[in-house]
Amino acid sequence: MSASLRVPTAPPPLHSPGAATTLLEAYRPGSDRFLATPRTTLLGSGTAAEVPHDARPLSLRVREVLDARRRAGDPAPVVIGALPFAPDGVPALAVPRSVRRAPALREDPLVALRAPEPEHAADWRIREVPAAGRYREAVAAAVERMRAGEFDKVVLARTLELTSPHELDLPAMLSRLARRDPRGYTFAVPSGPGRTLIGASPELLVARRGARLVANPLAGSAQRSDDLAEDVRRAAALLESPKDLHEHAVVVDAVREALAPYCTRLDVPERPTLVRTAAMWHLSTTLAGEIADPRTSALDLASALHPTPAVCSTPTDTARAVIAASEPFDRGAYTGMLGWQDAEGDGEWVVTIRCAEAEGRTLRLFAGAGVVAASSPAAETAETAAKFRTFLSAVGAAL
Repeated sequence: MSASLRVPTAPPPLHSPGAATTLLEAYRPGSDRFLATPRTTLLGSGTAAEVPHDARPLSLRVREVLDARRRAGDPAPVVIGALPFAPDGVPALAVPRSVRRAPALREDPLVALRAPEPEHAADWRIREVPAAGRYREAVAAAVERMRAGEFDKVVLARTLELTSPHELDLPAMLSRLARRDPRGYTFAVPSGPGRTLIGASPELLVARRGARLVANPLAGSAQRSDDLAEDVRRAAALLESPKDLHEHAVVVDAVREALAPYCTRLDVPERPTLVRTAAMWHLSTTLAGEIADPRTSALDLASALHPTPAVCSTPTDTARAVIAASEPFDRGAYTGMLGWQDAEGDGEWVVTIRCAEAEGRTLRLFAGAGVVAASSPAAETAETAAKFRTFLSAVGAAL
């Protein structure tokens, strides 16, 4: 890490200016788990216990690990980590040996300080998997099948493999991602032996605090513009786009259907609003509800939602088959979920998008687009290129 990102020797008090950015700059790959949300900033160090991978329900395994840690003397154990897209994939969830907390990164005035520019920005070797032309063909084939009535929507993704002749500076990448979109969900967690999942997702899957739940599905997107008038025009057009409104409604209906059995009340706005990141506009709906059973944890709710049509499609089994036939790579943690949960069942789980998996000197970036019958293959390909910008800007690369 460069000198300008050096961690202070005397960390500021929890609620003082700089508390959240201190945790951001203290992150070290391999042993640490960092997660910043609009509600809190967490930095877990070391591993006290890992969540096992077996046939039992995941929420049960997580609860048992947290209860065991509390019996061992940890007064406030927290599970932090990621779950893959594939339902039978191995989770990367653990209780850290220690967890430092701070207020939300977006509330820290020091987050506005610009991170250093990427070193060796011109040295990346980039490979598209699949190439843009092949991706357009896959989108066109899916559109043809939807127009024939086989299914309603599918999310198709592609990857960029970035290889550097230099060692990857993951703390610097994380700092740039967090400072670029401090209102989102920024993360860096181990995702397997020698691998790190790093990114900045805009999308909350579900959060639970006591009896309250909040979900915020995003679907329907438009690329931002550096020209203010054009940026406003694109935002207004997205709010009126029949194709994007249909795509969004499919996702919101699925979220409502999945959460309603857990709630005594669930409020669903009639129309979406807009949220923005540095690169994209998104249609957004915030659902809020009251949980019927206090034993229902954040992970129970997240598991009921995953995967939403925002990252897979409807019907889910058909969409998974289309994805497997169309994407020449394993999604791994991409479009899975990532977050935290405590022993009381409170927590936040986000959709793992705008991310990359780092291994050795290679970064594998992911981006996808929701494809419906009205989709244009060229437009969906351009959307994935725009979504890649979030991470490309953090490493100084260009597509």
